[in-house]
Amino acid sequence: MKRLKIFSLIAFIICFLFVIFVTWVNVTITKAGNEHSFNSIDSIPHNHCALVLGTSKYLWNGKRNLYYTNRIKAAVELYNHNKIDYIIVSGDNRNRNYNEPITMYNDLIAAGISGKKIILDYAGFRTLDSVVRGKEVFGQEKFTIVSQAFHNQRAVYIARKKGIEAIAFNTEDEPGEMAFKVQMREVAARILVVFDMITSKQPHFLGEKVVIPEESIPFTLPLDTKP
Repeated sequence: MKRLKIFSLIAFIICFLFVIFVTWVNVTITKAGNEHSFNSIDSIPHNHCALVLGTSKYLWNGKRNLYYTNRIKAAVELYNHNKIDYIIVSGDNRNRNYNEPITMYNDLIAAGISGKKIILDYAGFRTLDSVVRGKEVFGQEKFTIVSQAFHNQRAVYIARKKGIEAIAFNTEDEPGEMAFKVQMREVAARILVVFDMITSKQPHFLGEKVVIPEESIPFTLPLDTKP
């Protein structure tokens, strides 16, 4: 009985410390992200490039993923209001049937954005990869991240820790069960970020640098070019 009480006490202390740690991580990342995030197209300053973080266009049940739809909508809004000159679409490119950058590229074209203003990043396997590659591969010391608020908070936190003067434009979020599941995954992702920063985690792939013109002149990365 005494051993059981000791074990229970130790388990309680571990759980208590874990809850404190998770709370600290969440508050720290939320605060850091919100300091550099914008909800209004009128208030957000101009940056040369936007970095649109990839996600799947469709859900497992075949329905349209509104997280994706809102990110494309927000990128178009930024461009049409002259808040950005170029759009970097960064995402996973695991096989021929799943290619987030190409999908985003096609939908931006359909929305009226010139292909010469869209740069494809095929190696945005994680948020950390997309953010760090924005600087190390595409040469941008500052850029505007486009995603939902909870995701932007983490992305901006990573960027600022890596010496990147990133800001973020918050797209519309989605209520309901899907949003709850995403938020639960976000908790795990934020814990992982802390360990990534401690261990100085680098992107899975960097590769050759891509020069984005400083002036707003025609430019594109060939569709068949992969790192």
